[in-house]
Amino acid sequence: MSTPTKVSLRGTAVTARVGLALGVAVTICFVTGLISHFIQHPQPWFFWPTRPVWLYQFTQGLHVIAGIAAIPLLLVKLWSVYPKLFERPIIGGLTRQIERASILVLFGAIIFQLSTGIMNIAQWYAFKFFFTTSHYAMSYVAAGAVLVHIGVKLPIIRRALGEPLDEIPTGELKGPSRRAVLNGTWLAVGVATVLTAGQTITLLLHASVLAPRSGKGPQGVPVNRSAFAAGVLRSARSPDYRLTVSNGDTSKAFTLAELSAMPQATHRLPIACVEGWSATADWTGVVLADLVTAVGASPDSDVRMISLEPPGPYSRTVLPARHARDSQTLIALQLNGQQLDLDHGYPARLIAPTRPGVLQTKWLTRIEVIQ
Repeated sequence: MSTPTKVSLRGTAVTARVGLALGVAVTICFVTGLISHFIQHPQPWFFWPTRPVWLYQFTQGLHVIAGIAAIPLLLVKLWSVYPKLFERPIIGGLTRQIERASILVLFGAIIFQLSTGIMNIAQWYAFKFFFTTSHYAMSYVAAGAVLVHIGVKLPIIRRALGEPLDEIPTGELKGPSRRAVLNGTWLAVGVATVLTAGQTITLLLHASVLAPRSGKGPQGVPVNRSAFAAGVLRSARSPDYRLTVSNGDTSKAFTLAELSAMPQATHRLPIACVEGWSATADWTGVVLADLVTAVGASPDSDVRMISLEPPGPYSRTVLPARHARDSQTLIALQLNGQQLDLDHGYPARLIAPTRPGVLQTKWLTRIEVIQ
């Protein structure tokens, strides 16, 4: 009777398969991250539609889910290649130096992206740099390092993907197999996803015990930035509040009562934040296009939204013409059939399809048609 054989759980067959999955996750994060960036910082060539209304909710939710899934993949990938990092010669020839440099940059960039991304989801900004700028810049470093790594390792990757996971029959193995390691990795990815994806996928809401955001909040919608944090407690409640709409020399100022007396529309729209959480709600208010028309402006104009909030990165935002003229873009006065809560942007806020939450300007004081 033969003695069971104990084999190393590490191997190129495991490394290549986990690396492939990690590469897919990184690619998804990179593409969806670029989408979010160019929505917030539009370029002349960039086009972002207004339909389906849940499009940004999907892409940004996918961005965060893929990032969470990448964490166990990265840990297993590091575990599988760790011994090879100390193989001699440590320096070697030019090809080996390029390979090792690419691995250092690759893991450094991915660790930076995942760790700062998790901190952003939790809104814990322990770092001193501006998150979005650094996250965007480092994404190119990570993507470039992945391409270099694939280029250097492609022959090994192709060969490893064709290899069987276990060359020894299961009955003759002592201890777990490489297939068990791989199955455990997929299980870890699934568990990490289920425990956090509920902030985007409603069906998983009660299972996602680690999700930093839920449906809890005023009027059933979470709040990222409160009125207190924005410094608008007094100005938003002022009886002298007016919403001014301007088009060059033409301007009109509306009281809250006058806005409420105008024709109202109700649409069910998601609000999706860059942190990955989203919530769908019924929003009621004045169609923005009606206010733009009231000051004699063309419906094909970009519109600037200005908040009562003191000057900051998102106190002023620009709404592209295709969104400004959309019939579902509202200056919302109510949320789920109730007057807007102060933390949700009372007395008036923007809500538009397929836009990040940070661009759905709250506590509006002025709307300017850009000529």
